[in-house]
Amino acid sequence: MRIFVVKPQEMLLSRIPGSPLLVSSAPGRVDFLNTHQDYKGLPVVPIAVNLRTYVAVLEESENFEVESLNLLEEGREHRDSFPPRAPPLLPGKWWGNYLRACVAALEQRLGVRLSRGFRAVIYSEVPVGSGLSSSAALEVAFLKAVDSFFNLGLPTEELAETAFYAENTVAGIPCGRLDQYASAYGGAILLYPRPPVRVERLSIGSLDFVVVDSGIRHSVADIHPRRQAELNQALSILLSQRDLPSSLRSKLRPDFSQTLWEEVSFSEVEPFLKRLPDHLARRVAFTLLMHESTMRVISSLKRGSASLDMLAREVNLQHELLRDYYDVSLPELEKMREAMLSSGALAVKLSGAGLGGSLFALTRGEEREKAKVIEGAVRAGARKGWSLKPDEGARVEKAN
Repeated sequence: MRIFVVKPQEMLLSRIPGSPLLVSSAPGRVDFLNTHQDYKGLPVVPIAVNLRTYVAVLEESENFEVESLNLLEEGREHRDSFPPRAPPLLPGKWWGNYLRACVAALEQRLGVRLSRGFRAVIYSEVPVGSGLSSSAALEVAFLKAVDSFFNLGLPTEELAETAFYAENTVAGIPCGRLDQYASAYGGAILLYPRPPVRVERLSIGSLDFVVVDSGIRHSVADIHPRRQAELNQALSILLSQRDLPSSLRSKLRPDFSQTLWEEVSFSEVEPFLKRLPDHLARRVAFTLLMHESTMRVISSLKRGSASLDMLAREVNLQHELLRDYYDVSLPELEKMREAMLSSGALAVKLSGAGLGGSLFALTRGEEREKAKVIEGAVRAGARKGWSLKPDEGARVEKAN
């Protein structure tokens, strides 16, 4: 059985060669509540976890010279070099484009024009394509290194927003703000992603959970555009209905990202869903039912009345909505989920965009119980698993 226990920070840093001038890091995250909703402007609840990406700055240099230890271990192209001013993106899914986009975002969004770069080594515990936000952890950790090394003084919200701008605007990946804000802020947050962006810290107590990597890889760039296009199709049909009440029409827009979803109830739109093709009706129903579930949990958390049973019920419901209304699960994922539930998990849902990636499970507190859940998932085909806990956001681990 492959149960991965997170190593102490010192052991991770020992993998970084040489004597770095500074080491920054940022966490991955689990997608706790309201998955696939941030790009619609709806509030979401991520939890940063103690799987981190580290950037060790070795020395100042004319250009940015970066190296990935993970890619080196895999025998893949692991080095990139790019200028500190207007770095171009390379064709295809080049890993260094995330870093290039960060430098470009600093210049385009904040007017930060760097004259020098640095040489850095990167190591990440966050598996790529696992639904734990490896790209955001990389972006935020790298920006934290740039911020610290060049004394830019970026507050947390600017760090998060610049990382989002890098991936969404510069790199052109249709993501929402959830991942970058989760990584920058850390802990459990309630994120209102529609500008002006708001972040609230949430107290989740000693919530116990495990995460398993299914080993099935996915890409946000492949999943999000399809669902976004379907929502726009659904909205177009709804807005074409002559008998649509003005009270509902005033909340809808042709663009999914501009629709006032938080003001729309499922009950008021339900009578019109039968006029949509089934898959489009389910996309709209998902958006509203998922949001209503999330607001029930948030209300309970803020009152301090959220029991573990209540959380488990809503987490399971949210997975069922992702599976049955948003079509982002797979038979292989369902097999793993059933094995985890049969092994003692209280609730299991997808974390991330779906069609692969990771499964997040609420468990009892005993490590033995967590191990049983992970073992069940691995027997059902999962690649590996972790017993995780909430972690801090972006930080500097070491600075000379």
